Amino acid sequence: MKNLLQQYFGFSEFRKGQEPVISALLNGQSAAAIFPTGSGKSLCYQLPALQLPHLTLVVSPLLALIQDQLDFLRKKGIAAASIQSMQSAAESSAVYKAVADGEIKILFISVERLNSERFRQFLKQVPISLLVVDEAHCISEWGHNFRPDYLKLAFYRQEFNIQQVLLLTATATTQVIEDMASKFSIDKQNITVTGSYRSNLNLSVVGTTEANKMGHLVPWLEPKKQSAGIVYVTLQQTTERVAKALTSAGIYAQAYHAGMPSEQRTDIQQRFMSGELQLIVATIAFGMGIDKSDIRFVVHYDLPKSIENYAQEIGRAGRDGQSAECLVLANKDNLNVLENFVYSDTPEPSAIDYIINEVVNSGGNWEVLMNSLSSLSNIRLLALKTLLVYLELEDVLKPAYSYYAEYKYKLLVPETELLGRFKEERYHFVQAVLQSSDKARTWASVNFDKLQNFYPSDRSRVVSALDYLDQQGLMELQTKQMTNVYKTFQERISPDLAGKLAQRFSDKEQSEITRIHFLLDFFASKSCLNWQLAYYFSDANLQQPCGHCSVCAGAITTFPEREGLMPLVDYDFVQLTGQISDKLGKHKSDALLARFLCGLTTPIFTRLKVRQLPGFATLEKYRFGEVLHWVQENGTSVS
Repeated sequence: MKNLLQQYFGFSEFRKGQEPVISALLNGQSAAAIFPTGSGKSLCYQLPALQLPHLTLVVSPLLALIQDQLDFLRKKGIAAASIQSMQSAAESSAVYKAVADGEIKILFISVERLNSERFRQFLKQVPISLLVVDEAHCISEWGHNFRPDYLKLAFYRQEFNIQQVLLLTATATTQVIEDMASKFSIDKQNITVTGSYRSNLNLSVVGTTEANKMGHLVPWLEPKKQSAGIVYVTLQQTTERVAKALTSAGIYAQAYHAGMPSEQRTDIQQRFMSGELQLIVATIAFGMGIDKSDIRFVVHYDLPKSIENYAQEIGRAGRDGQSAECLVLANKDNLNVLENFVYSDTPEPSAIDYIINEVVNSGGNWEVLMNSLSSLSNIRLLALKTLLVYLELEDVLKPAYSYYAEYKYKLLVPETELLGRFKEERYHFVQAVLQSSDKARTWASVNFDKLQNFYPSDRSRVVSALDYLDQQGLMELQTKQMTNVYKTFQERISPDLAGKLAQRFSDKEQSEITRIHFLLDFFASKSCLNWQLAYYFSDANLQQPCGHCSVCAGAITTFPEREGLMPLVDYDFVQLTGQISDKLGKHKSDALLARFLCGLTTPIFTRLKVRQLPGFATLEKYRFGEVLHWVQENGTSVS
């Protein structure tokens, strides 16, 4: 192993934890690696991939993470590729062909790629040695970043007959680790936890009012102007305000948030990575996939969303092992904003009823276009996916398959030349596919129903044939309208199902709120910050205070009094809600008005383009429950 380590990666020794994980994989077993951010998790699959006979398939949550890994592996001369939506048809076809030909050792995909019928059909024909799940805590509903699509990975492992799995994450509690391992049947002895403590990170928490934050931050940043750093805030508009204030104070800073055009975000990220830009003021949209080793400081201008988020975000500092500063400017002024983000993901009871009625009326098979259903039910997309998973756990739904409703192709060679490559039955099959298609001037759409009438064929065979023709450069293939098909079991819908689902969301909501308040207690504690983190993440390596955090230095944080908010009764209810009430019409409800006033987006708000209306986000600093009660008191309750 060490010969490969030296030959490909230039290292003479493994980092802590890497060797037992790699040994388990090379011995034919599955494994899990829980290592701190920046401590070498990726090597745990990169080196085994060179030894394993077949493809290593890596599922990763973000394109930025994938691109960084690709760039690194290509520099090392290791054949790696990705299939992702930003590629052209020709680029995707080239990757499909290289994987099919066995030329690629490591293939990166997003978890959503596995929803593609075409891709799953392709994978069934490719021998896979190892499935790698990056950010594996997303598998667990008890993790801080649960993603419903991750729950399906254990099923896909069986479907593609993948013998070995490697789970990777930086932050996971004991409960999450056990949940992850049980879903993939990973033996306890093959779970390696190296500990979360990093001695080069100096953690500090300072209690300060909102008005005094900039007065504290500017002198703190002044001697660090030539160093790379990130300032995290909660809201998109705060990035612009803080970046402008810092620049005016002589410390140039660039705002970054998810509301910017993707080209602008990419440019900012590249300038930061190259060292041209030193300071970013960002929402948490910035950071995942940022593998920059010399970030010297991370500041939380606003409170992070959770302990897990805090650990992940400070983990981006000091990856080169050199000293780095991590500062939190703490108060409770944006506490309501953090809590309101949680409430915004909880569907209304009427929306849950809508989904159940759709299942009841499905007739045993339910075809779902996620974006369309999200809009019709007024449930945000992630919450909708979570709701469908809950229905699966109640045995009301069972995923059957997913498919693209539309397959379009453009021939790149004359039809006679294409057909000339086939003989006998295959010739007649391909000819039938082409002749039954609905043709326009340049593009043709596959008509599966028409094909069945005069040349009955399994849909999977048709998809595989189209994929083959695309790989061979004989046609350009495009797919549209991902459709998820579920088997439905209406007889299992109990009278109390809607209530049970609503309660499950309520429990999840309360768990997230508890997580936020735990964070406040953490920052105001009299115990060593690093020791608290180690305890939370089940790290037994740090047995005493670290000696270099603000608590160990004698600085116990006290939160200043929260800024005073104008009483809700002093607001003009009609002025704030008049236009949105008219816009919502029959859809108007107390909860929707409260969400509007708190600045919480929903699919119907996106569809109606309400962000520019008077009143939107006016009450974002108030607790959602208080705003909802105020709305109800003003006599707008809709039965």
